[in-house]
Amino acid sequence: MSTRARILEVAAELVAASPDGDISTRAVCEAAQVGAPALYRHFGDKEGLLSAVVDHGFDAYLATKRERGESTDPVEDLRNGWDSHIEFALRNPNLYRLMNSPAMRTPPAAALESHRILTRDLERAAEQGKLRVTPELAAQMIMSANTGVALMLVSRPATFSDDSVRTRVRDAVHAAVFTPDARVAEPVEAEVPSAAVRLRALLNRSKGSGLSAAESVLMNEWLDRVSNAAQGDGES
Repeated sequence: MSTRARILEVAAELVAASPDGDISTRAVCEAAQVGAPALYRHFGDKEGLLSAVVDHGFDAYLATKRERGESTDPVEDLRNGWDSHIEFALRNPNLYRLMNSPAMRTPPAAALESHRILTRDLERAAEQGKLRVTPELAAQMIMSANTGVALMLVSRPATFSDDSVRTRVRDAVHAAVFTPDARVAEPVEAEVPSAAVRLRALLNRSKGSGLSAAESVLMNEWLDRVSNAAQGDGES
């Protein structure tokens, strides 16, 4: 095992065992039997080490997302993604709190990849006409809610003791993001944002929209505005 791998493994074990998830570089060096210069040479500083620990731990979770095949129903994939996110947090509370700590000035690479995977699934949903808002806005809504619920469950289990909270919040957020079931007739006011989201997704995917670069930018701006407008925002 390389020196870097040994330091990383020891640091991950100390984070998991710590009462509050915090560790010291001195404790890591002692447990890994290396000098401080070796740690700083491989990781730069404590923040660099903790960021590497997060990426190392979260990589196993992301591997399941990278390897899973996409189903024909992106909405179901997104429901499963929400649930697996919560389960990962509950299995790795210290690692999860560390990943979302304000002290981490630079977002771990794992967090950025997770957001990209979420956005990709939402783009598929948009292409099928299943989104009320743009994939980018939907990703922010879902990720912030998913992370918030997970943090409350691992940080305040006594307060957030109702196990149904995770699914209730998921379903509430998804109701705000996704269109109703195709079997349910929608009022025109609800159809317009959905149509705008789908048109934007299809135009961005198409190579022959017939629009110039400037026209495409303007069209995206208009469609974003229509897609993200709350119902009832129009002039009376």
